[in-house]
Amino acid sequence: MVSQSTPRTLANNKAKAIVDAAYFGKYCIAAVCCYNLESIIATVRAAEAKQSPCLIQLFPWSIEYADGLLLHAAAEACAKASVPMAVHMDHAQSPEIIRRSADLGGFDGIMVDMSHYDDEENLRLSKELVQYCNERGIITECEPGRINGTEDGIQDTADMEEILTSPEQAEQFVALGIDWLAPAFGNVHGVYGPKGPQLDFPRLEAVHKAVGDRVRLVLHGAHEKYFQKDLLRKCIGHGMAKLNVNGPVAAAWTKVGAELTGKVPLTTVVEEQTKAMQAVVEEHMDWLYSTGKAAQNGTS
Repeated sequence: MVSQSTPRTLANNKAKAIVDAAYFGKYCIAAVCCYNLESIIATVRAAEAKQSPCLIQLFPWSIEYADGLLLHAAAEACAKASVPMAVHMDHAQSPEIIRRSADLGGFDGIMVDMSHYDDEENLRLSKELVQYCNERGIITECEPGRINGTEDGIQDTADMEEILTSPEQAEQFVALGIDWLAPAFGNVHGVYGPKGPQLDFPRLEAVHKAVGDRVRLVLHGAHEKYFQKDLLRKCIGHGMAKLNVNGPVAAAWTKVGAELTGKVPLTTVVEEQTKAMQAVVEEHMDWLYSTGKAAQNGTS
């Protein structure tokens, strides 16, 4: 693991090393969206219990709400972990929050998400912000096309046309210097319609063949009702190396809190919530083939 005193560069970036190793090892990394200290602790405990590399993901909300407090807690947790771990920002959707987050220190990666702009502005802003992050040793993720829907922390694009990613679009974003690419191939943020996911795997395969030798693919919109072991493994077979895990972890925290609050001491509520979230993360690590891969990952 790169020590905190080592200058941050793209060459020693922990997040890049973790996800690159997953791609070449034919498994996938759980990038767990964390909203509080309990979820950070649960993610680290799951990673250590399963001997799995892992990412902690924070939304821009964490910076707006707590400045650098949650970020630096996550960074310290990753540095202390006995398995390879790193911190990534998901769906940073304004130039201001991206620059502020990059300057705080602690992020290994930032998703530069300008997908709510038109194509020309998306590319212009993304190029500028990718360079800003790279200069600080932070790798970047972008979303060519547009993945529709909404989740907590993500701007609603329901009134905008969904744009599925083409190999040509993917090439445009790779040229910006990104390391991770989140393709739109029928996946949506949040809840799917009554027909469930209508995924265009031939499109995903075409994108993978076009750019998969240079960037890693990231799966967004993996709603827990549909994206369990079989479908997730199919996505891995089409080149996905990083999976954003959000809803089921938050749901575990909320469910236990509703069941136990006022009935047991607060410390017990917190401990049980942490255990419930840890169990969800561990299950995903099994599904993603990342269990037991920590010893093989070159960042430890």
